[in-house]
Amino acid sequence: MQISIVIPLLNEQESLNELHDWIVQVMQSNHFLYEVIFIDDGSTDGSWDIIESLTKSDPNVKGIRFLKNYGKSQALHAGFHAAQGDVVITMDADLQDNPEEIPEMYRMITEGGQQVVSGWKKKRYDSVITKNLPSKLFNWAARKTSGVKLHDFNCGLKAFDKNVIKTIEVHGEMHRYIPVLAKNAGFSNIAEKVVQHQARKYGSTKFGAERFIHGFLDLITIWFVSKFGRRPMHLFGALGVLMFIVGFGFSLYLGIDKLFLNPTGRLITERPQFYIALTAMIIGTQLFLAGFIGEIMVRSRKNDTRYTISEKINI
Repeated sequence: MQISIVIPLLNEQESLNELHDWIVQVMQSNHFLYEVIFIDDGSTDGSWDIIESLTKSDPNVKGIRFLKNYGKSQALHAGFHAAQGDVVITMDADLQDNPEEIPEMYRMITEGGQQVVSGWKKKRYDSVITKNLPSKLFNWAARKTSGVKLHDFNCGLKAFDKNVIKTIEVHGEMHRYIPVLAKNAGFSNIAEKVVQHQARKYGSTKFGAERFIHGFLDLITIWFVSKFGRRPMHLFGALGVLMFIVGFGFSLYLGIDKLFLNPTGRLITERPQFYIALTAMIIGTQLFLAGFIGEIMVRSRKNDTRYTISEKINI
C-alpha cells in the first residue's frame, strides 16, 4: 500500500461521489496502490449511505462511522489508526482540496526525504473578513509560538510519512497543529507546498468564527505541553519556590523589624507586608503542589483520545 487518503467529514453527502471519482482518476492515472478512508463524524444527512455504496462498488474505499460528532481531531486519529499506506494524505471532503496535488506531495515524502508536507492555500476563495484576515493572524501567531515556519497551519491537505502518524497522538482539537506535534516528537523534516484551493461547491462550512478562539487556546496548550508537558515541576515548582521565597523574605523582615528594630511599633498583623507575605507563601505552596501532582499525572496518564465507532467497512 503506497498511499492512504484519510478524509474526515460531517454532512457532506453532495460532494462525496464527485470527490471519490476525482481521487480515483488521479490514483489510477499515476498507478498508485491506495486506499481511501472516509470517517463519518456523526453526520445526520445521507453521508454514511453514500460511503456504504462506495465501499460496495470500490474495494479501495473503507469507512468508519462515529456514533456521534466527536470532532475532526478524533476522526483523524481513527483514520490514522486504520491507515496502512507508506504515505498518509489528509484532505477535507468539501471539494476545496484538490486531489491532483497528491502525487507531488507523495514524491516529496518518498523521494525528497520530507516527513511532513503541509499544503499552503496561497490563493484562497474564502471571505476576506471572516476567514482570510483571521487566518493570517492565527498563522502568524502559530509560527511565532511553535517555531514551525508554515504559512497555513489549518490547510486540510497534508502528507505524512507513516511513522509520523503512528507516533503522534491527535486529540482534543489539535488537528491544526499536527506539524507542531510531529516536530515535538522529533520529526524535523517539515516542508510546505503551495496547493490549489477550490471554492466551496456544495453546502456551507462546518466551522465558525469560534474556531480561531479555540485555535489560539490550543496554541497556548501545545506551547505549554511542548515545553513543560513532561516536566511540569520545572514550571510550577520554580514559580512556587520563587513565590515562597518572596513571602518568606517579607516574613523575615517583619520578624527582625518587630524583635530588634521597632519592638514598640505596630502589630505585625496591622502591617500590609504581613498579608503580602502570607499570600505569597500560600500561593507558592499551592504552585509547588500543582507541579508535584502534575509530575504524578504525567507518569500515570493514558491516551485521552476517546470516541465510539458504530460501524466499520473493509477495515
